[in-house]
Amino acid sequence: MHPNPTFRQTPDAEALAVARQRSFGILSINGDAAPLTAHIPFAIADDGNSLTAHLVASNPIWRAVSDGPKPALVSISGPDAYISPDWYGLEDQVPTWNYVAIKLRGTLSALPQEDLRDVIEALSDQFETRLAPKPVWKTDKVSPDALARMQRQIRPVTMTIEGIESTLKLGQNKPEAARQGAVDGLGTSAIGQEVAALAALMRQTLNDVEG
Repeated sequence: MHPNPTFRQTPDAEALAVARQRSFGILSINGDAAPLTAHIPFAIADDGNSLTAHLVASNPIWRAVSDGPKPALVSISGPDAYISPDWYGLEDQVPTWNYVAIKLRGTLSALPQEDLRDVIEALSDQFETRLAPKPVWKTDKVSPDALARMQRQIRPVTMTIEGIESTLKLGQNKPEAARQGAVDGLGTSAIGQEVAALAALMRQTLNDVEG
């Protein structure tokens, strides 16, 4: 996370909204020899106090939390891109990377296996509803035997959300004209991921200043 406080002033509610929109990140806990990590989709509760996910039964993180709750971190990456100093129209500038990153800290716990179907449907519902007007996929479209086989292989978990850290590094420390130059430059770039989405966020910060 970037140390400049200028990039770390997003209210927790807004940061949580970014995390909820993305709903995919890296889950980490401490292991005996090294950190344990897993890439997971997740669903954040409506009140923002917890999230749910599921893990393959053979995942070391599951084996760890099956023995009891563990401190955990979910790291979510948003759009990011390389920023060329030439785009600023200013002297004595250097290259940088603009990005969005959210960290959710809390306690990870195992859920009862009978909660698994609800967790699966909560996860699929949040993504399926974004595909409207396509009908929302439901688990009852899978035969009971096939669903039972799948469920035997995965385990539901939940993490209380006890802390939120966010960095939205969008050039807020630059003059407006320089920031606009960077937005325009991103229109010609493909160095990063979701470059257009990052440009849109940077453009929004300009609109907020103008407003």
